[in-house]
Amino acid sequence: MFVRRGEIVIHYNEVVAIGDAYLLAVVSETFGLEGYEIQRIPAHDGGRNVVYTCEKEGESAKILRIAFLPDRSREDFLGEVEFVRYLFEHGGSVSNVISSRKGNLLEEITYNNHIFFVCLFEKAKGKLLVENNYRYREGVPITEYYYNCGKTLGRLHQISKGYTPVHHRYSFFDKYNTEYIDKLIPNSLSLLKEKMVGLLDTLQGLDRDQETFGMLHFDYNDGNYSIDFNTGQISVYDFDNSCFGWYMFDLASIWGNGVGWIQFEPDSSKRKEFMDDYFEKVLEGYRSETNLEESMLEKLPLFIQVNLMENILGRFEDMGNNWKESECYEELSYLIKCLEEDIPYIGFFHEIYSSEDPFEYEKRNI
Repeated sequence: MFVRRGEIVIHYNEVVAIGDAYLLAVVSETFGLEGYEIQRIPAHDGGRNVVYTCEKEGESAKILRIAFLPDRSREDFLGEVEFVRYLFEHGGSVSNVISSRKGNLLEEITYNNHIFFVCLFEKAKGKLLVENNYRYREGVPITEYYYNCGKTLGRLHQISKGYTPVHHRYSFFDKYNTEYIDKLIPNSLSLLKEKMVGLLDTLQGLDRDQETFGMLHFDYNDGNYSIDFNTGQISVYDFDNSCFGWYMFDLASIWGNGVGWIQFEPDSSKRKEFMDDYFEKVLEGYRSETNLEESMLEKLPLFIQVNLMENILGRFEDMGNNWKESECYEELSYLIKCLEEDIPYIGFFHEIYSSEDPFEYEKRNI
């Protein structure tokens, strides 16, 4: 990963303080936000940015994002926002990126030798599923939601198949490689490292043609899209992790999203039946917008494992150099066990799984 040379790492709370003292005034002028009420959205675990809502009577609400971590370049950020604009202009259901008064999708602001990359987005219509207490539209079967999840993603992938970037975003193997694994995973987890490298070797042998490999969201879940509960339309945002990869990665993410609906069911055969029906409806929506070859669909178990690998690496990345002081708590232990022992489908149909303590396994020392 790119690191801006010589830059001192700055922390979230420091950015908030700088925002209050300096950045928000500059950003308001840069993006024409005078008169807007700007409120910071509380950070979530693993969040990379300081994010604000911007509201003004008679105007559509907007989302302001200030990126401060030094591991991405200007080219990376431009690659992201240009992709979002391309998706929007070609009919993708995404929160459009808004140009500054200078006509830029991305603004770079320097303060006390710290570089901040600032973007403004339209706020998606509707709200998160969790904000509706995981209830869907009144009088409408939940299967519509499953279908729309697939359909919305299928449309984005179909548009992506015609996308030629001006500014290149990084590709899967630029980040996920043996060096990255060695850096993050402690030597005490040698079997985990071995399994991850094996996954990378398998992926290296896959086709990377226009129909299977392109720019994808890479974090497609119900925390990164809003639902208009009047129509059921899904609007996607937070392309912060977008990169070039296999479209099947996003589809495997949708599969993983489905387990929450049935995770407390003690009968594994009923969990399996539900997941088959759920994913069939997702695929029906997806294939209404884009082609999916059976040969790629057969690789769903592989890409669920790749999602698992990405999840584990992300948790170790969040720990940083503090993993020695961090416990390998039950949920992380579970994920590691599934990858080490080649247990498919995140163990959801395996004896390792407990409906009383979903996705947990005994703590281990790392």
